[in-house]
Amino acid sequence: MAGKYFDELEVGQIFTHALRRTLTETDNVLFTAMTHNPAQLHLDAEYCRTETEFGQRLVNSAFTLALMTGVSVGDTTLGTAIANIGWDEVRFPAPVFHGDTLHFETEIHALRESKSRPNAGIVTFIHRAFNQRDELVAICKRTGLQLKSPAAIEGAAG
Repeated sequence: MAGKYFDELEVGQIFTHALRRTLTETDNVLFTAMTHNPAQLHLDAEYCRTETEFGQRLVNSAFTLALMTGVSVGDTTLGTAIANIGWDEVRFPAPVFHGDTLHFETEIHALRESKSRPNAGIVTFIHRAFNQRDELVAICKRTGLQLKSPAAIEGAAG
């Protein structure tokens, strides 16, 4: 199992994810179309060239958020997550364009025991995405319900 149990995590722990991703026009157009987002900023090259400060299409920020979270799964929650509880403080401090290569890190921000589930804890992650120039392009806090290890559950019961 690749993910970490609640009791294997420590506040301040940082995971630098090995997966990197160069974002393509196909990624952006498919995600934007699949989510029925008609924003010209993602789909209309001529509009973006002549009417925006960017001069080109922006990658859909919801795709960036989903990718940033998805890349973190293998190192943090694969096989140990019970549920995603929510995202908070989602920010996109710099634009993402077709051809940008993103890399990611996750920090454990907070840990607390679940009050209703003795086999689980609540984890607050901070996910960060950086482009090829190491500029922060996305950041969010995400809260999840995470399994405790079988040894931790047995230890608490015994």
